[in-house]
Amino acid sequence: MKSSTLLGIFLRSLTIQVSFNFWRMQNLGFAFAVLPMIRRQDGDPIRIAASLTGHLQMFNTHPYMVAPVIGAVVRIEEDGRTSEAVELKKALMGPYAAIGDSFFWGALRSFSAVGAVIVAFTGNLAAPLAFLLLYNPCHLWVRGKGFLEGYRRGKSGIDFIRELDLPAAAGRIRFLSLILIGVLAAVTVEMACLPRDFPSEIPAAAALGLFILSALGIHKGISPVKILYGMTLLCMGISF
Repeated sequence: MKSSTLLGIFLRSLTIQVSFNFWRMQNLGFAFAVLPMIRRQDGDPIRIAASLTGHLQMFNTHPYMVAPVIGAVVRIEEDGRTSEAVELKKALMGPYAAIGDSFFWGALRSFSAVGAVIVAFTGNLAAPLAFLLLYNPCHLWVRGKGFLEGYRRGKSGIDFIRELDLPAAAGRIRFLSLILIGVLAAVTVEMACLPRDFPSEIPAAAALGLFILSALGIHKGISPVKILYGMTLLCMGISF
């Protein structure tokens, strides 16, 4: 398939949420994305309509994980195995939704937001840009690389997502988020409560102590969520 056609399909995949509906979720967006491939394969309007009908069945997954699915589907349909493409869509949408929600929205978005808030506390107007720089490159890379690997490998394109091990990466990012929240709490307390002549070493030592306690808690198997709420309550108590 021509590179221009593949690029068009990928760009269309970025708009999959535009036509989201509560009847069949992302089916219209998926059909819109693969339409250039269907038109290229067959110019008969009746056959195009039949092919599109097959892609108008219910489909719903994390929007950032759609591109790898579309890449694999395009390759499989290009090889003339339409039924396999439909089955692949059904098999992947559930697991990919769970992986995407956990990594992108449950970990990466929170990490990026906390980083942007820290930049905002310094009085820098570039805080929104900091959020975009922390958040966007990762999901755009997963989308672009996932689409190419899905098209290159076909049905085996799922190996690319498996190799990324996003659930494990989500755990590491949550740990980094806890560190950033500890830094944010220390900065907030210092700015709001401490006199100007207060020794700067004490807040730094407190932040280091919170980090060590968080690391020990995670090592002991304590839930990061409990650590997060505990640190928040502790810092609120200190501020009062």
